[in-house]
Amino acid sequence: MAHSNARLTFHGRRLIVARHSQGWRQAHIAAAMGVSRKCVKTWIDRYTAEGEAGLHDRSSRPHTTPARTPASVEQQVIELRRAQRQGQDRLGPELGLPARTVSRILRRHHMPYLRDCDPMTGRPIRASKTTAHRYERDRPGELVHMDVKKMGRIHDGGGWKAKGRENGQTGAQKRTRIGYDYIHSLVDDHSRYAYSEILADEKGPTCAGFLLRAAQAFADVGITRIERVITDNHMSYKRSHTMRDAIATLGARHLFIKPHCPWQNGKVERYNRTLADEWAYHQPFTTNQQRAAALAPWLNSYNTDRRHSALKGLPPISRLLPT
Repeated sequence: MAHSNARLTFHGRRLIVARHSQGWRQAHIAAAMGVSRKCVKTWIDRYTAEGEAGLHDRSSRPHTTPARTPASVEQQVIELRRAQRQGQDRLGPELGLPARTVSRILRRHHMPYLRDCDPMTGRPIRASKTTAHRYERDRPGELVHMDVKKMGRIHDGGGWKAKGRENGQTGAQKRTRIGYDYIHSLVDDHSRYAYSEILADEKGPTCAGFLLRAAQAFADVGITRIERVITDNHMSYKRSHTMRDAIATLGARHLFIKPHCPWQNGKVERYNRTLADEWAYHQPFTTNQQRAAALAPWLNSYNTDRRHSALKGLPPISRLLPT
């Protein structure tokens, strides 16, 4: 197939044929056109056999692909992707296929990226945005990311995610204000090990208490020292004396992101999206207590079983314990 830097287009091939018909030697044509003698002979022979139609572009796709994944296996990949809504790093090991093979199958069947899909239905809902700037600290505890994810509580009986958008909330539910859950999270930069709690607010004392409990949870798995804590510029982080005292108790340094630059706290921001996709919205819950009870099992799976693409398909715990 011709491309933007190709030496020969359809008109260039016609020129080769024309010069050959004028008596030019093939070596001279090749030198004048800046191509090989073999290339000149190919187009002359094709013109002799097929006429001018033989000078048009043809697909470079091979006639046969004996090593291609069987259609039945490709169908298994598509069905499992639709059922579990997982990426190639998790589908591949489950099906006994390389992650790259699963990725190519998904692209070949025009399956959208998970980041562009609604976590409940799997339908595309948004465009993607990526960054080429990445970093990772050298050791566990050198830097931890801290943030709060705010989620509306669930009415008894479930909301629209359980009942469907056409049903939504009843009038009584709309008049009843049940408030929000505040999911506080701490993520280690090096290992991506995470700890989360559902708390009643995001005030300074609440954040400080969570940080100390999270530090103890990190110590239990081998992250015995937290050197730096990075947060956004929320007043509960920046102006709270209890938060300042908690960080001093850990012997850590408090870092703040640049205003309006949430990607500087990107590891916990990305974790928040995973938290929403795979815990809060992955299945419909009929009560708020049911959703809250599902957090601890999911968090344990995230740290010990879930494959992480940034860790070459290994879970976060693999960077903390001997493997």
